[in-house]
Amino acid sequence: MKKLQKVLLALLVLLVFIIYFLQHVSLSCYFLTCYSKDEFPSDLDETNIMKAPGIMFVETTDTVEPSALAVCSVESASLRNPDKHVYYFLKGFSGELSHYPRSRHKAIHVLASLKNVTISPLSLKALFQETPLSSWYEQVNPFWEKYWIHVLSDACRIALLWNYGGIYLDTDIISLKPLAFQNFICAEGYEAANGAALGFEKHHQFIWDCMEDYVRNYDGGTWGSQGPALVSRVLKRWCQSNELGPFFNLECKGISYLPPKHFYPISYTNWESYFQHWRKSDIKSFFAETKGVHVWNYKNVGQQKQVTSGSGTLIEYFFSKYCPTTYKSLVKGANQGQHFQELLED
Repeated sequence: MKKLQKVLLALLVLLVFIIYFLQHVSLSCYFLTCYSKDEFPSDLDETNIMKAPGIMFVETTDTVEPSALAVCSVESASLRNPDKHVYYFLKGFSGELSHYPRSRHKAIHVLASLKNVTISPLSLKALFQETPLSSWYEQVNPFWEKYWIHVLSDACRIALLWNYGGIYLDTDIISLKPLAFQNFICAEGYEAANGAALGFEKHHQFIWDCMEDYVRNYDGGTWGSQGPALVSRVLKRWCQSNELGPFFNLECKGISYLPPKHFYPISYTNWESYFQHWRKSDIKSFFAETKGVHVWNYKNVGQQKQVTSGSGTLIEYFFSKYCPTTYKSLVKGANQGQHFQELLED
């Protein structure tokens, strides 16, 4: 009898383990979207894509239908900088727009209609070749990475800046003003820099130092370690200082260190302010010196707050003013379709 009980107990433990493992796999696939490390051959020639240094955005999941916020970010950069090339690299994009029917891929066609925007596939092997990131990429297993799409994005931005130079922006930064090509980093707070907006010339030593630090001190299990923390610790060594605050609005060995108001006027702790009502007079005064607003979209993953036409929120104001095509096609159009569906259900 006791032997049978032990067998049943062992089977129960095994069943619990199997259930846990299957849940773990499904969660990993949910967050990682279960894609391979690279979809394209390593000999993909991206030099023909890069006509000149420009403003660069990256999508590290396999999606080829960007969110309205991502489309707005690219469009706003395009409209605010009509004299610059804007590049949107998508890991899952085949390179042929005809592969994606407009009926199912409206967002990418909105971007394709913008004159100075180039939509490009992204070969990670090619991007990381001949950089310190190559060895990391060959060894890393996405399945075991807690924040894979984020650490991959952190790697891509510094590799793109090293290879091509220009300006990198996250796909949740809405551009409000033109951007100048210069070597710059923007502070997130008094003692922390951030990598959501970076500008560097091709083959700048600071970016090489970032790539070396990325591999040497790799910690994919700690949020931000390969992003803001990486930029902050390398900048401290670059400036030979344990404090970054005193460098606000100054140059440190050829790198301009911009204060938070330029890209992070609203801190991540107050991200919900973007979905609240603002008076237009307050908007103009508060963002008077802001080059681009970082919306901190990762904070919104759990709540899924949407941009809604007629809501009078700050985020709607930015969409309507700085990315009007996105607003008309992906916000107003989507809201009208949803309202029509609700009327049918009633």
